[in-house]
Amino acid sequence: MTNQNPLLTTTCLMLRVAKAHRVLVNAALTNVNLHIGQEILLMELWQEDGLTQTQLADRLSIEPPTLTKMLSRLEKTKLLKKYKDTQDARICRVFLTEKGSACQKSVTDLWLDLDETILANLSSEERLLFRRFLIQIYDNLESAKQSQSSTKNFADN
Repeated sequence: MTNQNPLLTTTCLMLRVAKAHRVLVNAALTNVNLHIGQEILLMELWQEDGLTQTQLADRLSIEPPTLTKMLSRLEKTKLLKKYKDTQDARICRVFLTEKGSACQKSVTDLWLDLDETILANLSSEERLLFRRFLIQIYDNLESAKQSQSSTKNFADN
């Protein structure tokens, strides 16, 4: 890979794709009065309502202060509500409101439309292969992150 133009690398292409995807998603979410990331949080609650804030932060791979800000914004728009756990008052659980549950269809439809836009002109086989590649790339990145984390922890000791 010596003398390769860094602008032609897979990493640069992935950055360009991620940016274009983010712009497209942001524009679509604006139509349903959501910001990027909020739809994924809602999707997690549609799958399992009443998650703790710790569970949500873990599932979204975000820091607790970031989650707190997201929850505050979604609470202001009356899409969800936070309650103290009945067994342990130190734990806060997050529940969808009626409004939060009601927006599931519109957000899901929007997400499926985005999939069609992104995968346009790809055959069924190409779509499956692309998905498989994305999963493998994600796994590679997660492994690299774990490896860096354990190397850093070893160096810190």
